[in-house]
Amino acid sequence: MPHPLDAAAVRTWCALALQALGRERERIDAINVYPVADGDTGTNLYLTVESAARAVEAAFDGHGASGTTPGLADAVGAMAHGALIGARGNSGTILAQLLRGMAEVLGERAADGTGPGDPAANGAPGSAAALKRALRRAAESTYEAVAHPVEGTVLTVATVAAQAAGRADGSPAAVARAAYDGARTALEATPDQLAVLGRAGVVDAGGCGLVAVLGALAGALSGEVPTAAIAVRPDGPVRGAASVRAGASERADASERANASERANASVQADASVQADASVRADDSVPVSGGCPAANGDAPDPEGPGDGHGDPDGPAFEVIYLLEADDAAVARLRARLDGLGDSLVVVGGDGLWNVHVHVDDAGAAVEAGIEAGRPYRIRITHFGTADGGRAARRREPEPAARAVVAVVPGDGLAGLCAEAGATAVTVRPGEPPASGELVQAIRQAHAREVMLLPNDPELRHTAAAAAEQARTEGVRVALIPTRAAVQGIAALAVHEPGRSFDEDVVAMTSAAGATRYAELAVAERQSWTMAGVCQAGDVLGLIDGDVAVIGSDLAATATTVLDRMLSAGGEMVTFVRGAECPAALAERLERHVRERYLAVDTVVYEGGQRGAPLLIGVE
Repeated sequence: MPHPLDAAAVRTWCALALQALGRERERIDAINVYPVADGDTGTNLYLTVESAARAVEAAFDGHGASGTTPGLADAVGAMAHGALIGARGNSGTILAQLLRGMAEVLGERAADGTGPGDPAANGAPGSAAALKRALRRAAESTYEAVAHPVEGTVLTVATVAAQAAGRADGSPAAVARAAYDGARTALEATPDQLAVLGRAGVVDAGGCGLVAVLGALAGALSGEVPTAAIAVRPDGPVRGAASVRAGASERADASERANASERANASVQADASVQADASVRADDSVPVSGGCPAANGDAPDPEGPGDGHGDPDGPAFEVIYLLEADDAAVARLRARLDGLGDSLVVVGGDGLWNVHVHVDDAGAAVEAGIEAGRPYRIRITHFGTADGGRAARRREPEPAARAVVAVVPGDGLAGLCAEAGATAVTVRPGEPPASGELVQAIRQAHAREVMLLPNDPELRHTAAAAAEQARTEGVRVALIPTRAAVQGIAALAVHEPGRSFDEDVVAMTSAAGATRYAELAVAERQSWTMAGVCQAGDVLGLIDGDVAVIGSDLAATATTVLDRMLSAGGEMVTFVRGAECPAALAERLERHVRERYLAVDTVVYEGGQRGAPLLIGVE
């Protein structure tokens, strides 16, 4: 039974796309030969969609707290924003722009005043006509974002999908299905359009991921099971889609259909709330796979350098960052980065952008961002070798015996973790990491055993999902129940790789549990708290997660919080200064401890976190 194009459909679309990409991730990685054969396109697309799905869930949670439900504009806007801030790699950045282009149209208000999500209005958001326009705008926007568009890539697949959708008649479900069929046809043709793909005998990996995403959209709206697109074998030619599609419906027998709903709800690292919604909306015929090509064995190596990409003379680094800047500054940034390297993609708008480029001088690319505005979440990846690092990975050393992965709220704490030999995942307020990001960090740690420190109670489920995924890859992972960064510091201080795994888990868990934690924050609005009513601008002192003190002065409130914590005893006080914390405050608090509490030591770290001027730990 077809479903309307509304916020619930967007939620289901995210869940099904995440599941499809989760299943196809390794296959897409294996056929990734363009623009750089670094074997990570499937993973990047998965992480991008995971960020989008989390943002949509947050939109539903926010409305649920007030007893309302989000509209189509809210949901699709959240999906696009989540993809933008979580975009990974060239493919993920382009997908974020595609979703942003769709959101521009689906978030509009109908000309007659009909609100978003009302499919009854002619051309209103949620109608078939609006979906056609959204897909067309999505394809157009990618050409605007990419500095030098190349045919035979995901850009071509998106364009052909939009053209096919434009010729469709009927409901939004029919339009989505037409877009999916058009994308499959375009994907099959990519080896004939881009020489590096033809030599390798594969289709475009980014286009393959888009097929999965459009297949999920078709499933969320129509309930029809998309058939496989094409099959690609590294040791053979590209086979036609017709031979694969033939008889596909016959192969979906009664038992397969009976289990489709269960498969749609299977865990693919998705957040539990996303999965739950997928099971509600998924019926017997909702697609659970995007039909991406199968690839057997290792990724194929192109016979040549691939139009200058992936060869020894190609750029050495991939640089990605989020950027807060105005349009004029971004225009200048595009011109400068275009002269520094290639594969330039800049997506976003309204003051927030995602920048992706391949360069030899990573520092210059970052400096260009600093000149344009405020870059953050900077990621620099070294391609390593002409084959995108695959040979290096095959020759990489044996994994370490044990490592620590910690989520931290600031660059200063990330540096502290690095000094202690831990792998840090740095986050910003309101932008929690996805489980896939934690899995990547566990892989980066390259150890047989890993201690995972979430350092936030809200990340318990996310960290648990990441740990479970890492275990399926052969890594022994212990989730240490740290609820704050200062507990993570305490756990890291007693970490000892030389003792047994279980003993290390017990020691780190005990150290974290013996550390009380507090933080100073500034109230954004009037609200009820455990300590009474606070007003916007009040300084809040939170102890073990609950508001215990409300004050007007940061130093006075911090002193009151500190006294309350030390009234129960303590041997060590840890202060972590945030970006907004005055330098004199930590010195004042240290002096207060020396004068009032004998035999209590203090230590101060420059955390650099935003949103919490000061973190306090008492052991």
